[in-house]
Amino acid sequence: MSSFPAGKVSELSHESRFLSLCRMGFIGRGLLYILIGVLVLGTGRTEDLTGALQYLNEGSGRLLLMGITAGLTAYGLWRLADAAFGIEHPGSDNSALRKRVAAGVIGFIYLYLSYKALRILLAGSPGDGGAQQQADTVLDLPGGGLILGIAALILIGAGLNQLWIAAKCPFLRTLDQVVAVPLVKWLGRIGHAARGVIFILVGLLIAQAALDGRSTEAGGMEQALDLLSGPMLYAVAAGLILFGVFSVIQGLFRDIKEPPIDEMKQDVRDTIGG
Repeated sequence: MSSFPAGKVSELSHESRFLSLCRMGFIGRGLLYILIGVLVLGTGRTEDLTGALQYLNEGSGRLLLMGITAGLTAYGLWRLADAAFGIEHPGSDNSALRKRVAAGVIGFIYLYLSYKALRILLAGSPGDGGAQQQADTVLDLPGGGLILGIAALILIGAGLNQLWIAAKCPFLRTLDQVVAVPLVKWLGRIGHAARGVIFILVGLLIAQAALDGRSTEAGGMEQALDLLSGPMLYAVAAGLILFGVFSVIQGLFRDIKEPPIDEMKQDVRDTIGG
């Protein structure tokens, strides 16, 4: 890892602009997690991903925010393409379908995050009141408590999946072998474990809001970090920084498959023609 492999430079130079933006999405995600962890360790300030985006919306940070916004958009679209066409998870067996559904959910999440980043760039605000206001909106719907409960279970399940990833390290299969070394493996393990803790805590906060019927109980990453204190808070914050570093490494060295553009165009033609 002491130098960037010449072969990788040549490979990246021949990638499409879309895949280059996808890599920027991985790197942008990493920078946001690093910023969140540094703020906790350096100032005690807790933020979520939206808060980190707002933090960047000053001075020269706006240029970085523009790049991150474009990267997150491309990353979200790439995940949706995987869900639709099985770029990374081909086949129609149950395992592949589950992974494709998960890719679709991730895609929508990152497109929503890129939308909020664009709102911050254009209006200085993400345009929503955060997790509590969103929970309040859901609770006003028929069966809102049940909807929140399902969302909580999904988040807790996602957190447990992050812990499984930390234990099994499947991410090594998609990395260039030049960086699939013990150091990167442990960056990924610790980073995913910290992320898993956050997901589980957010899920528990939303579950509490669903059980009590009070949106004030809900929360996102910021509120989850606020639940922690002392060594546990610092350990999770450090883990988020390591996840950020790992995400940057993914952006540079991950195998990212090109979406089937011709097939996508044909599907659009068939849909319009039909």
